Amino acid sequence: MEAAMDIMRRMPPSLSQQALDSLLALLPAHSSELLSRSDQPLQVASDEEFDKHYLLCDYNRDGDSYRSPWSSKYKPELEDGVQPPAELRKLEQEANEVFSIYRDQYYEGGVSSVYVWEPEDGKGFAACVLIKKDGSDAGDGRRGLLQEGSWDAIHVIEVKEDQERQFGHYCLTSTVMLALTTANQATGPFSLSGSITRQMETDLALEHGHLCNMGRLIEEMESKLRNGLDQVYFGKTKEVVFTLREPLGVLTATSHIGQSLQRRIVNDLGRSR
Repeated sequence: MEAAMDIMRRMPPSLSQQALDSLLALLPAHSSELLSRSDQPLQVASDEEFDKHYLLCDYNRDGDSYRSPWSSKYKPELEDGVQPPAELRKLEQEANEVFSIYRDQYYEGGVSSVYVWEPEDGKGFAACVLIKKDGSDAGDGRRGLLQEGSWDAIHVIEVKEDQERQFGHYCLTSTVMLALTTANQATGPFSLSGSITRQMETDLALEHGHLCNMGRLIEEMESKLRNGLDQVYFGKTKEVVFTLREPLGVLTATSHIGQSLQRRIVNDLGRSR
């Protein structure tokens, strides 16, 4: 099992589903554990009752069915599917409305979903905030040289309350999967993909409520993740691009045309974050 998870950690997001399917075929006895421990690019489904999209993950899955955060119904239909308690369901509905606004302001489109459930020990609650932005949502005019692109953010947060101190203990684990592809005649094919995971724990006062605290933590974490991706992926890519040397007599990196082409690539990569 550890070897299987080691393989999944090294797979680029574009190949993770293929790798997971192969491992499930090889290790059918570990299917449940593989599905719960492997982060996959988020899939989109539609809730016809509310005419809204939602995201699929292991946290809204029961068997082969997935629960919509809007109607709380399973698709395919599942009569005895797991449902959150009434109090947590209310928090889930409020969170979906709030993070829908957050997504529009920060991502200018995309799809978001929030799922809330009660932990097995019955203490506190847990929530998963999902955000997916597809590069095609930005439109051809803003994508430039970007052929395809996706950003998948998965934030899992566990909350324990201390009623005496009026504090909540929050444990946040966040994963971002990024994939970019260009196919331009002038630059040739280019692909960049990877994932980054970070965790943080903190105690916050319950004065403004759990939803406000969760929003602050996720906003702070996403800022750190973007900076990390910028340094690890984009920073290294810029370094490689600026040191490229074309074959003699064709196009050199020190030529005016070569420098102009490099700037176009770097600027396009920056806009796609």
